[in-house]
Amino acid sequence: TGLTTGQRVVTVQQGPLYRVRGSHVTLWCKVSGYQGPAEQNFQWSIYLPSAPEREVQIVSTVDPSFPYAIYTQRVRSRGIFVERVQGDAVLLHITELQDRDAGEYECHTPNTDERYFGSYSAKTNLSVIEDTLSASMAPQTLTFTEGDAVELTCEVSKSTTQHTHLSVGWYHLQGAEEHPAEEVLILSKDFILKPGPSYEQRFLAGEVRLNKVGNATYKLFLGAVKPSDQGQLYCEAAEWIEDPDRTWKDISRQQTERTSLAVVSQGRDLSVDIAAAESSLSEGDTLQLNCTVETQKSSSRHFQVIWLLNGVEVARVDPHGVLIWKGEYEERAKLGQLRAFKSSNTIYMLTIHEVGLRDDGTYRCSVSEMKTPEDLHGIQTNLSSGIQVNVKPIESRMHLSVSTSTPQVMAGDSLILLCEVQGVTSPVSVRWWHLPPQRPDPGVLVATMEQDGSLRPGSTYQDGRTRGSLRLEKGSSGTFKLVIPNTLDEDDGGRYRCEATEWSRGQSWTAEGETAVTVNSMGRGLHATLRSRVATVRYGQGFELVCQMSANYTLEEVPVCVRWLFQPSPPASPYHELVQVFPNGTVAWVTVQSHFKGKAQLTKVDTSFRLHIHDAVAAHEGTYQCEVEVWRRNILPLGQPAATTRSNAVGIKVVLPESKLQVATKDSLVEIASGADTAIECRIVFAQNNSQLAVTWYLLPPLADGTPLQIIRANYSSILEYGSEFSSPAQKSRFLSQRVSSNLFWLRILSANLGDRGKYYCVVEEWLWLVDGWYKLGEGTSGRTVLEFKHPERELQIEKTNNSISVMEGKEVTLPCLLQGAHLPDSHLSAIWFQVKDSGHGSALLTLHHEGTIEYPQGSLERRLYLRRPTAGNFSLTLSSVARDDAGMYYCQVQEWQQQGKGKNWAVQASACSGYTQLTTIPPGNAAGSK
Repeated sequence: TGLTTGQRVVTVQQGPLYRVRGSHVTLWCKVSGYQGPAEQNFQWSIYLPSAPEREVQIVSTVDPSFPYAIYTQRVRSRGIFVERVQGDAVLLHITELQDRDAGEYECHTPNTDERYFGSYSAKTNLSVIEDTLSASMAPQTLTFTEGDAVELTCEVSKSTTQHTHLSVGWYHLQGAEEHPAEEVLILSKDFILKPGPSYEQRFLAGEVRLNKVGNATYKLFLGAVKPSDQGQLYCEAAEWIEDPDRTWKDISRQQTERTSLAVVSQGRDLSVDIAAAESSLSEGDTLQLNCTVETQKSSSRHFQVIWLLNGVEVARVDPHGVLIWKGEYEERAKLGQLRAFKSSNTIYMLTIHEVGLRDDGTYRCSVSEMKTPEDLHGIQTNLSSGIQVNVKPIESRMHLSVSTSTPQVMAGDSLILLCEVQGVTSPVSVRWWHLPPQRPDPGVLVATMEQDGSLRPGSTYQDGRTRGSLRLEKGSSGTFKLVIPNTLDEDDGGRYRCEATEWSRGQSWTAEGETAVTVNSMGRGLHATLRSRVATVRYGQGFELVCQMSANYTLEEVPVCVRWLFQPSPPASPYHELVQVFPNGTVAWVTVQSHFKGKAQLTKVDTSFRLHIHDAVAAHEGTYQCEVEVWRRNILPLGQPAATTRSNAVGIKVVLPESKLQVATKDSLVEIASGADTAIECRIVFAQNNSQLAVTWYLLPPLADGTPLQIIRANYSSILEYGSEFSSPAQKSRFLSQRVSSNLFWLRILSANLGDRGKYYCVVEEWLWLVDGWYKLGEGTSGRTVLEFKHPERELQIEKTNNSISVMEGKEVTLPCLLQGAHLPDSHLSAIWFQVKDSGHGSALLTLHHEGTIEYPQGSLERRLYLRRPTAGNFSLTLSSVARDDAGMYYCQVQEWQQQGKGKNWAVQASACSGYTQLTTIPPGNAAGSK
């Protein structure tokens, strides 16, 4: 519309088009209104759904290099090519359509006009769909007499989503494969029946028909077959779709396998008769058929005989007497079930031993006369009349009943199952199945007894160590007895099925029956209770624990194993085993529990087990339990528990002998001069003669928060152990624990200083050896002894202002100690620096003696402490390389010394302590700095 003369127009086949995978597809394209040569060129491209904007070149009529790489090979092998229909029209061929060929196709014509005017390309869509068409017909070889009726069945189906039509046709091939097939009858896509030229008259006469049964079944009926019908017949189905241009296209075709049809003409002087010794048989009987040929001069003529059952060849005997079996009959002949032979030139025999239902039907024999024995085609053929052979199935009179003599058992007991089979006259095989209560289907095979009496256990029952060795026996009365020696648990209960199969003449009949059994778990209701008459016993007394068992069955009838368990007090580990008592009475003690062995008595009364401990010691204090194992009765060797239960816990406390220890509790005061030695007293008022004492000394510093500091401990063996703040060599040399007499301990403090101020006391423990070790009976705490220092009559003037200093770790800091005012002539000064830790205890860091020597009580600080003394009264302390542990309070004590006379000792005349300096350390990198 709207085009003018000379305007180019490209037209392509209208889409969308639907074609099946694997088919040969064509797309047409033509151009009109062009100028230039009559033969125009065409180029085909595709736009794939994955990239609809990207052109992929396929093929060109002018440029061999036009295709992209993915199409090059297909174009070179002519899997894709362009057919020129005329100068301005072409067909694009895709010989085998693939899924990747779906997309939008563009047909383009290069310009040959003087100017661009009109359209130069056109597009259409092609979708690739699955081929769902199916056509099937069972291949057969059929032989019929001229005039018989033949019916063939073809199954045709499709499941295409698009709207399509089907056409179904029957075709006839006669002679060699190269001859074209002849149409018999076609049902077109428009549902019109069209006979082939050779069958038109017979179609009009109603002798050739096509019947559709249901949705997928098509039947061809040939009435009164003729010799011309002989050959091969097959069915072909085609699926058709209507394109947008209103034309119909066959998108798929399927052919079935072929059926061979032989039509026997009525002979001229050849008469054939068939007879059976017995035509009404039962399964297992023998069928004997005779085929008799009646003709003149039969001895000089050559015959081929074919045996047919329901029109299907069974066997043939050629003129030489060679026998050829067909299909399944060949295997049956090898087994001796079939026999066919030529008795004479006119008598032929077929014998079937042990006939089955498959041998039921109409038997015929077809006789063809051959000009010579080597000829392949007969000069005349005749078919006998049909003889109907009826085979009746054999009915078994087998009767089966299933029972058990053990309907309810305990786990570990045996099961006895009975299967009584009656009314059989042939060998019987038996299979036992177990249908567990939780999963009855499909069942577990227990055992099989074959016809010859051989036994095969099922896979679950092959290991005789679990349930014992199965026994399956056949009694004289036809009773099959199955014995399962040992049941495991409740899962062995449920239903048991017996399947008996009778075998006769290649046939079998099966009957089945079931019985139910209950296997009670040995864990049902199993319970253990532990009790004791006393919970607290004195040292050396005895106690008894009773483990009482109960269950929903009689415990006296099953083997029982008991374990006694113990957890010491206080509990530092899980329960561990003391002793085990086995069902046969064997007792097994655990080696590490030797403090029980020899002091314990184990007894059993009915369903209770008793553990009696005499002469209880402290190691017997703790929590007890008993663990009960019930063992299966019939499984050997014993040792596999069927159920286990553990009792409640019972605690036993062993009270040790009462302590008589008394320690003096009166407070006291000790006042000494600085630097003097002193002793703190700890007095025992009363203790047992056979006991040993341990003493621990404690200090409560003046600035403490109430937490005492352990100074030194001397245990009952006099082994010393110092507290953490008194463990340095200097402290150990100054604080000594000494036992002065049997009832008096001293804490000696040598060269006491201000840092030793505080309240001292001792804690005394009374220990006694009791058979298996030392035990603490009790303890006592003394009164407090306050240690103070005498002050000289005169006090030096010293800076007492408290201050705080912050310093970066790793830096140097100076702690002030400034003496103010004058001091006596001819006097000397001494100074001691103390550090008070968080515990409140002050420790001497540096001592400047009056004669000028310096002492470092804590040797580790010697390299970092400096007393520079820029002036006579300046005792400031410099601490280098400050560490985190240096944080705390610091103060100094300055003393004035004067010699009492020539050649006499020096004595303290005055003293003073500075204020406290709080030192705070700052980690490296902290921006706070120091001040």
